[in-house]
Amino acid sequence: MDILKDKVAIVTGASSGIGYAAAKLFAQEGAKVVVAGRRKAELEALVDEIEKAGGQAIAVAGDVKDEAHAKALVDTAIDQFGGLDIAFNNAGSSGEMGPVPDLSVAGWHDTIDTNLTSAFLGAKYQVPAMLEGGGGSIVFTSSFVGNTVGFPGTGAYAAAKAGVVGLTRVLAAEFGAQGIRANAILPGGADTPANHGNLPGAPEGTRAFIEGLHALKRLGRPEEIAQAALHLASDASSFITGVALLVDGGVSINRT
Repeated sequence: MDILKDKVAIVTGASSGIGYAAAKLFAQEGAKVVVAGRRKAELEALVDEIEKAGGQAIAVAGDVKDEAHAKALVDTAIDQFGGLDIAFNNAGSSGEMGPVPDLSVAGWHDTIDTNLTSAFLGAKYQVPAMLEGGGGSIVFTSSFVGNTVGFPGTGAYAAAKAGVVGLTRVLAAEFGAQGIRANAILPGGADTPANHGNLPGAPEGTRAFIEGLHALKRLGRPEEIAQAALHLASDASSFITGVALLVDGGVSINRT
């Protein structure tokens, strides 16, 4: 349907999982996409896939904790595609896990920087570029963890993801009158490579247990989460801003 026709988008965390699916979907819907992540080879493979399907994309590898990288993504969008309309700040990591007293200070800071400071750095450069173009849509990936559920062992991650929702709401209030919308999606358990990495060595039945926490009794597919991001990125959500949208398969409400 090309609902993002003539739009320019940045997607972080695009080398796999939700970001990968979102970048492909945005491109299929007509956007010119700057894809970002730490793994250059995977990003280049994604660009090749998008281009073979008739889309336009460019890869910029780097660390979302790095301010220079945040600026480089926006500069690339402007230099290569003429501006910036959409930013899907999706990159994140569960970080160091364990009871709060056992977390290292270094692990805490790394988790906060990867999930929350990266969102701030993205917005810091994305907002001025969008203002130049008359507005835009910023979408963040937060989590139901720290919002509706407190999972033991996720103190740093939960704090960071809750902070992302707070940042989202402030941006929505600060720049709504100037045409910028800011929203967050809060995925539930997603069937992504990152989550697969958390399962090896876990007790037998762990995946089934996690699936059972959801009302839908399964994990979400990256493509399903990407559809929610697309909705918030597009003009179909033109009167939606400042929301924390649960895309969690009912894990937040399930008690069965």
